[in-house]
Amino acid sequence: MGLNQRRSVSPGKAGGVAGAVARAVLLLMALAGAARADGPAAPTPKAVIYPGDVIRDDMLTDSPDGGIRDGGGPYVEERALIVGKSARLTLLPGHAIPYAGVSNRRLVSNGAEVRLIYAEGGLLIMTEGAALQDGAIGDVVRVRNSDSGVTVSGAVQPDGSVKVGGG
Repeated sequence: MGLNQRRSVSPGKAGGVAGAVARAVLLLMALAGAARADGPAAPTPKAVIYPGDVIRDDMLTDSPDGGIRDGGGPYVEERALIVGKSARLTLLPGHAIPYAGVSNRRLVSNGAEVRLIYAEGGLLIMTEGAALQDGAIGDVVRVRNSDSGVTVSGAVQPDGSVKVGGG
């Protein structure tokens, strides 16, 4: 054949090995995309969520690909695990939410007045105190009793009170 002549190739043989490889790659990509779409959708923010904001269900959207993952570490895969918690980091739309980016809401703030409760058997003593540190539900925090000035430690309760001693 000369320089200006072209060789005609039948459609069944077009591409040879390169065509077969291209078709295999396209097939694998399609299968990977279908598998990812069938997997569980992970929550990502609809809008920017700032540190300290309480995460509500309406602030999240389900992203089939799990969102952009900015770094290492585990990411939240179920919205039920983070709804009602507080953002520790700025959470961006379309980005996966790292577990380290959320925490339980603080119910007790340093310096705030809290109710101290001591309950054992039929005995119930309630008084007021000043929290000496922040705390979420279940956290053990130090509180200064307002009446005696004694510092005690207790567990933060769901209502924001601090349970000290007792059973």
